[in-house]
Amino acid sequence: MLSAMSEHPHPPGSGEPGTVRSNHPTMAELRAVAQPPTVLGRRNSEHWAGALYLRKGSIYITRLLLPTGISANAVTWWIAIIGLLAAAVLIFPGWWPFLACAVLIQFSIMIDCTDGEIARWRDQRSAAGVYIDRICHYVTEMALPIGFGIHLDGGLSQLGGWTLIGMATSVLVLLKKAFGDLVHVARAYQGYPKLSEDAEIAAPRSGGLRSLRSLLRFFPFFRAFGAIEYSLILLVIATADLVLRLVGVEWFIPNGPGAHAYSDPPPSLGAEFLLQIWAVVGLPLAFLTAAGYLISILASSRLNPPAE
Repeated sequence: MLSAMSEHPHPPGSGEPGTVRSNHPTMAELRAVAQPPTVLGRRNSEHWAGALYLRKGSIYITRLLLPTGISANAVTWWIAIIGLLAAAVLIFPGWWPFLACAVLIQFSIMIDCTDGEIARWRDQRSAAGVYIDRICHYVTEMALPIGFGIHLDGGLSQLGGWTLIGMATSVLVLLKKAFGDLVHVARAYQGYPKLSEDAEIAAPRSGGLRSLRSLLRFFPFFRAFGAIEYSLILLVIATADLVLRLVGVEWFIPNGPGAHAYSDPPPSLGAEFLLQIWAVVGLPLAFLTAAGYLISILASSRLNPPAE
């Protein structure tokens, strides 16, 4: 989700004042301004988890932060701080890092809701807010696959093949995000207006690609590398590995990319076979996601000049 500060940014340095509101609003007043239907109903900028449950908690954080005077931009930086912490937790052995990572990412994206709510309440908008928001999302989604790869290798002292797979996946995740953001850069260079979230603009012009795009809605693997989705996928797979271990199923692949000699007692989650499968599958999946996104952009009307 983009910060609300991206909706109508003032020119940098314009210093245009915003509306002055009380720092102690009622919940009803705050929701009316900070969570209007125009925000909750955004097709692209609003994450599915936002309207489903994250906004229900973020509004309370917003109300707590308003009296402190903290700026929306300062709040935005916490998205990256918490996201990096979530990735760092993954390097530790066991099942609990996956739970901790998923919880931290949920909180990080809740903060992503909060910064925009603070900005809307104070009527503050800036290009810097958009810029910081994008940095935070890039950093978080880049770090998660790397932390996962380090985990599979056994920690920072045993970096190997799994870490390389995580880093390669991370590069593809960054490319996919860059492909989307570069649409706005290209349009700005050409002097085009801000891109509408109209579904027809994002749809491929080719009938065959339109049909394929519609089919992929039932298999949304392209969402797998967003911070929330990725952390939840890891938690589910790690839990499955743990359950298999508890019922007596142990996996060991001596020749895997990150294989190393295990000593007694065996590592938690056995050899994390299902997690290893996800790491291997995730790399080509990240490539397909990035390549498919690039094709969908070039095949759509997103880079076309505005209609006269």
